[in-house]
Amino acid sequence: MTDKVIENNQVTIMGEIVSDFSFSHEIFGEGFYLADIRVKRLSESYDEIPLMVSERLLDVKGDYKGMNVAVNGQFRSYNRHEERKNRLVLSVFAREIAFVDEVEESAKSNQIYLDGYICKEPIYRKTPLGREIADVLLAVNRPYGKSDYIPCICWGRNARYANQFKVGERCAIWGRIQSREYMKKLSEDEIEKRVAFEVSVSKLELLEE
Repeated sequence: MTDKVIENNQVTIMGEIVSDFSFSHEIFGEGFYLADIRVKRLSESYDEIPLMVSERLLDVKGDYKGMNVAVNGQFRSYNRHEERKNRLVLSVFAREIAFVDEVEESAKSNQIYLDGYICKEPIYRKTPLGREIADVLLAVNRPYGKSDYIPCICWGRNARYANQFKVGERCAIWGRIQSREYMKKLSEDEIEKRVAFEVSVSKLELLEE
């Protein structure tokens, strides 16, 4: 049961640790800590992806900034209560972590595979330049009745295809995790810069139950 469930959410990222580990939460006496990993894109830019690590997997008090790591794990979500409402917080939950000398240019440094269920109507739109985009929210089951809610973004033909999906249909997605800055309006005269995380979809297909 557990092995099968873990297969439906697989992430591999490789990159440079660019922050200290900070305490996130504790479950049954086990502490979990967050740090940011800078992962190169094919272009000259990069994504900064939050990594969640158990204190039992790594000495989280160490200084790892500037070191390169390879991580296998899952993309997970949880609701954090703030400003009188819940905010979806996403991170890569590390199952295996290894330090590497460098990240090869040819390395597959950012890959994700998800198998889950469409949990709200896809949102299809076109940019001012005519590029087609569809936003998909995927519910990916975990053991013990929990689910992770993963925002995914599709482009072009994939966007047109995703726009036909119905709530409750099962879908497989391949892609990469990306970070995106946006401005959040807090009040009439207050705007805050925030970062959203989502899966940039390279391939998707509906699955039979």
